[in-house]
Amino acid sequence: MRTLKVNTLKEWQEHISLNADNIEEILIQFIENLSKDDLAWIYIATKQQIREQLNNILPIYQQTPQMLPLFGIPFAVKDNIDIAGWQTTAACPAFAYCADTDGTAVAKLKAAGAIVVGKTNLDQFATGLVGVRSPYGHVTNSFNPDYVSGGSSSGSASVVARGLVPFSLGTDTAGSGRVPAGFNNIVGLKPTKGWLSASGVVPACRLNDTISIFALTVEDAFTIASLAGGYDPSDAYSRINPQTAPANIKYIANFAIPDNPEFFNDQYAESAWDAALEQLRASGANLHPIDFTPFHQLAEQLYCGPWVAERTAAIGEVLNRPKEMNPVVYDIISKGLNYNAVEAYKAEYLRAELTRHIQQTLSAFDGLIVPTSPTIHTLEEMKQQPIQYNSQFGTYTNFTNLADLSALALPAPFRTDGLPAGITVIAPAWHDRALAEFGLRWQQQLLLPLGATGQSQPTQCRVLPPSKNHVRVAVVGAHLSGMPLNFQLTTRQAVLVEETVTSNHYRLFALLDSTIKKPGLLRDEQGSAISVELWDIPLARFGEFVAEIPAPLGIGSLTLADGRSVKGFICEPEALKHALEITEFGGWRNWLATQRSK
Repeated sequence: MRTLKVNTLKEWQEHISLNADNIEEILIQFIENLSKDDLAWIYIATKQQIREQLNNILPIYQQTPQMLPLFGIPFAVKDNIDIAGWQTTAACPAFAYCADTDGTAVAKLKAAGAIVVGKTNLDQFATGLVGVRSPYGHVTNSFNPDYVSGGSSSGSASVVARGLVPFSLGTDTAGSGRVPAGFNNIVGLKPTKGWLSASGVVPACRLNDTISIFALTVEDAFTIASLAGGYDPSDAYSRINPQTAPANIKYIANFAIPDNPEFFNDQYAESAWDAALEQLRASGANLHPIDFTPFHQLAEQLYCGPWVAERTAAIGEVLNRPKEMNPVVYDIISKGLNYNAVEAYKAEYLRAELTRHIQQTLSAFDGLIVPTSPTIHTLEEMKQQPIQYNSQFGTYTNFTNLADLSALALPAPFRTDGLPAGITVIAPAWHDRALAEFGLRWQQQLLLPLGATGQSQPTQCRVLPPSKNHVRVAVVGAHLSGMPLNFQLTTRQAVLVEETVTSNHYRLFALLDSTIKKPGLLRDEQGSAISVELWDIPLARFGEFVAEIPAPLGIGSLTLADGRSVKGFICEPEALKHALEITEFGGWRNWLATQRSK
């Protein structure tokens, strides 16, 4: 498959569409080309398992191919997530069991046509950020095998970075879906907790776990998360999206960054961070150093207090057989036995207080940007200080799930020693799409190679799937940027998308009988194109916005010059009988400019 240069979802979709009749042959050849000596894999699918998956979807594809957007596309799954009929090991053979059903996220991706081709290696029980705590071997860095891959989702990151599969599933509790992305020059999407169901996932810390997505591009990662996500009543911690978050981060963004960031004397990492900051400033972003003390305090809670007891609860009786566990993992998880319920409640109170402080701090910004990891270490170095160096990797990740934040790890300027470095952009829960929109712009700005494939970043415009959580509204007058009523949009987290024009079937009028001059738009086949702004407003805030619109104005559907249909302002025809027609000016701003010059 490497000779075909098939790496991204789009490339796979194009390749399969041209060879749909040979999909079984393509996938059988695909798994035969995967090396069983590759330590990124714990298990590779058999031919029969590939055929069984295909047989479940072929009838659907033959009748309604549009129902299977991922038809035939291979993907990998971290081996702490269930696949029906396959072993789940969590990288501990003594714990292994055969799963009866697919994890919910896996089932959704299969239902979209994707094919699981293997289970990937991980730090045992997802306890670690290193990729070396597994009896199945050490997964090495895809750029330099002397260095760690990052963990715990080491195998899932590695197979994507090397272009073996276009996407994979990992999990993230303390940074396991982000650190390996940073170390391997790929995208790691850590969704809002509860967006992707955790049903069928071996828990590490159930209150803080989430399935994560690895991909070469932000577009691919968000597409997969959108297909895999959604409310799951079988998961007690699944949540319904409140549909109140913004759709994007504005182009001139205000980002918080850590004051006095720690790099543990790693000058290469510090220089890479400085280069990333320069790129951010070049994009127009404003960077604001903030006191990072509360973030560090919260990060320390995950392993240095009662929260570690969640891991103890998760693995059950295997803890009674320490010889069958990785010694470092056993040492960490067994410490949970040292805490009592009173200490656990106190830890939760502290978490809540620090989280409130963090969320109040971040409310003043469009997001927080941090180094994905402050440093990296070799395999040999990890042997000397396995816990201390692992802890360093979590400096800018451990607090995220405890504080109920969303995060997106992105490739960033490389270190001068040739190793990847990454940044992570962080925002409140359910800001996942806004982070992804920023990530699209970031990847297009840097145009770094795709993972370790040597392939170039696609230069064509990349877009996310249409949002079901936002309404696109065309505004024509007092709600335009800088106009008196624009605050009714911005205070509801609406984001400006673009300036454009309607089709040439509209007439524009000025309603002059109120305190604020307002426009009235009327559809007329003999009309003209009128300038508008498009804004994406969160669906849950749309009703509030409409409720403030006074008669004779209302919201209907407008047709744009390119044929798109969006919601927009309309006016009752009766009110226009005494209004001033200003169609000839082509837009509200143009007409206002003539009024100021009088």
